[in-house]
Amino acid sequence: MQAASIYLASPEVPDAARVMARSGGENFSVAARFLSRRDRRHLLAVYGFARLADEIGDEYGGERLAALDWLEGELDRAYDGKARDPLLRALEKTLVECELPREPLVRLIEANREDQRVGRYETWKQLEDYCALSATPVGELVLRVFGLLTPERLALSDRVCTGLQLVEHLQDLAEDVARDRFYLPAEDLARFGASHEQLSALLVGAGEEREGKGVRVGTPTHDYDPDGARSALRETVRFESVRVRELLGAGVPLVRSVPGRAKLAVAGFVAGGVAAIEAIERAGFDVLADASRAGRARRVGALGRVLAAGCR
Repeated sequence: MQAASIYLASPEVPDAARVMARSGGENFSVAARFLSRRDRRHLLAVYGFARLADEIGDEYGGERLAALDWLEGELDRAYDGKARDPLLRALEKTLVECELPREPLVRLIEANREDQRVGRYETWKQLEDYCALSATPVGELVLRVFGLLTPERLALSDRVCTGLQLVEHLQDLAEDVARDRFYLPAEDLARFGASHEQLSALLVGAGEEREGKGVRVGTPTHDYDPDGARSALRETVRFESVRVRELLGAGVPLVRSVPGRAKLAVAGFVAGGVAAIEAIERAGFDVLADASRAGRARRVGALGRVLAAGCR
């Protein structure tokens, strides 16, 4: 059943310019110059929708679940060619020309609904299920934009997109915890003698605070050991990095299977994740350090390596 179409008229809903400005800070380039104008337009339309859903789920100052209901209603109107929001109007042609189904787009909305209800993940399986809402739909939509969707490519894409989501969670750990969201599974932290509570206390004890990203959470206890907590966090991140590497490993056969300019685009997504996890590794798995993010030169170098491996 489709959501009821309600129009939320609020200046707090992110506008198109603010949403699209975020593309420059992603691990990948969503509008690479080597793509055709048609492909750039469609990929940016999909990005705009996904980014708007995330902005509502993370930053909207009002009732977020109601705003996400509004977004689903706007999506329904976009399928009818009657959307009001500029980002959804930009998506209308993409929905038609690329024959995009509603289901993967709704999953992106549902991921943000889950963010309002669930703040902690106990197991890897629970987090993997979340990635099936928040990440894998993007890969499916990209393959559909290029007209290259097959069951084999989708299976590879799902693994790559899950890896990309995990490395983003590692990079954004401090601001996520500031929102009281813990994307490191409790079972993985426990392997190294840590917990969600200790992770929260670490950020308070270390004075970690990200401007504009929310308030600090947690309260250090009398027996709080910041050095031990930070060491346990690094070991947990090291463990997760192995998982990310294994998932991103599906990127080479995926790139190899894709023809033409699409090969460069898909390689760009994979390389963004590779460069990001390499930056975390170079930082000694200390994701609270600024050095844990890759610069443009590192991303370009990773793109060359991924392309070379995918063309062999």
